[in-house]
Amino acid sequence: MGLIQKDRLETIIPRVMVYVVLVIVSLPLFIAYGWLFLNSLSDGAFGGIIPNKFTLQNWRFLWSEVRIGTTAFQSIWPITWNTFVLAAGITVIEILIAALSGFALSRMKFAGKDLIMKLTIFLHAFPGVALLIALYIVLQKLNLLDKLLGVILVKVALELPMATWMMKGFFDGIPWDIEWASYIDGCNRLQTWWKIIIPQLKPGIAAVAIFAFMSGWSEFIYAFTFIYSPENYTLAIYLKNLIGDFKMLDYGLLCAAGLFYMIPTILFFIFSQKSLMKVSFGGVKGPN
Repeated sequence: MGLIQKDRLETIIPRVMVYVVLVIVSLPLFIAYGWLFLNSLSDGAFGGIIPNKFTLQNWRFLWSEVRIGTTAFQSIWPITWNTFVLAAGITVIEILIAALSGFALSRMKFAGKDLIMKLTIFLHAFPGVALLIALYIVLQKLNLLDKLLGVILVKVALELPMATWMMKGFFDGIPWDIEWASYIDGCNRLQTWWKIIIPQLKPGIAAVAIFAFMSGWSEFIYAFTFIYSPENYTLAIYLKNLIGDFKMLDYGLLCAAGLFYMIPTILFFIFSQKSLMKVSFGGVKGPN
């Protein structure tokens, strides 16, 4: 009986320690998000911490235009659509180009391949903020200033090196036997890429899509720099304008808008994380 209890303790104690560490690490996050949620449903906060009486007035931006002092803010729904277009455009273009370039770097042999891979890492490490002035001039010359397409192309260009490197790693994990079998069956490289390799690359595509969508949804610096018309604003710019100069700051409204801003990325991650957990196995096709 003593040995059984000892074995149970040796099994239970590590599990308890893991949960204790998880609670300690995640508790500040739960407190922060809990405070955000409670203040989004309250009329002010006592001492800036304890919410006062319950109200839905902080969420009024969902059904009407917001006015703070003499400043009026436009409806949030067109701005939400702009943010979705920005994030979705970045995600689609980035996945398409990274899937093609990652396949080439993983499967093909050509002159300068090692140099290209080294430059890929170097370009990702280069701070994109340092290119703001140059990018502004380029977009101005291409007549893409104050357009979501301009911001999409800038984000894709800056994030593509990392996405390509990630996709190359996933391509490297797919057995060559599968590809050779498709060539024997008469497929060319493009058909093999589309019909054989891509269906097995769902975890890689999901990983790149999650990073690309979240990056596009939360983009502020380039959107704020290159977009100046209210009809092209994104949610990040909307929140910045809500903050203003802090003289007329409405904390309840800001908390509600912040939660609204977070919900799509949380839902996107919840529904896409299942693809990250899938692992494909394959081998050479057997005889018919």
